[in-house]
Amino acid sequence: MSFKQPEYCSVLGVHVTVGDMDSIKKCVLDNIEELRGKYICVSNVHTTVTAYENRNYRRVQNGAAMVFPDGGPLSIVCRLRGYKNASRVTGPDFMGEIFKEKGVRQFFYGSTPETLDKLRGILEKEHPDIQICGMYSPPFRTLSHEEDEEIVDMINAAKPDIVWIGLGAPKQENWMAKHEGRINAVMVGVGAGFDYFAGNIKRAPMIMQKLSLEWLYRLVQEPKRLYKRYFSTNTVFLIANYRLWKQYRKIKKRR
Repeated sequence: MSFKQPEYCSVLGVHVTVGDMDSIKKCVLDNIEELRGKYICVSNVHTTVTAYENRNYRRVQNGAAMVFPDGGPLSIVCRLRGYKNASRVTGPDFMGEIFKEKGVRQFFYGSTPETLDKLRGILEKEHPDIQICGMYSPPFRTLSHEEDEEIVDMINAAKPDIVWIGLGAPKQENWMAKHEGRINAVMVGVGAGFDYFAGNIKRAPMIMQKLSLEWLYRLVQEPKRLYKRYFSTNTVFLIANYRLWKQYRKIKKRR
């Protein structure tokens, strides 16, 4: 049986899945067999703008079985478009929900050996029933065809249900698209999710998360690295969506 893509809202050309955490988690777990070989993107303002400006990356995003609205502005745009049940579903929050589930075999691909060791220790302490069937930190270089085949065989031999991909955007999305149909599990790109759970990066206070200001907290943590990215992508996101909103208003008035 093939997987039927859930309802989505197009945000700057990216097909953002509409729903809340409960409905999206249920969709993934209920269809875990149908999702094998497919991938899920976790999209924020930065990745959405990147997809808006880059056709190939947009094709990768829209090739996903689902695209979670990790960034608050994405779910806000969806609600303004009439999708009232659109809610923010972050990568770390989704990971946390799956960690609580019994019987889900999980593989972690990405980050560094040190982070993976910390991550395993913390997860096995906080979630005694978690089934971690494997972890692997790939080299920070282009892999040969033979190396790539060995990694695919290693992951599949572990028989995971979910493979968490922590390579950072856009590398992780491109990796998942390249390995679609080759990895016998659902792949989920979670960016810095490994670092959050390993304690390398602190998440914003809950009030900032609810106000969609987690990006501001990250900016304060890493101003040099994130200032240019947030300033440019946030500006493009706002301007592009405003223009689309004006076009929509004009069309609506003509009708």
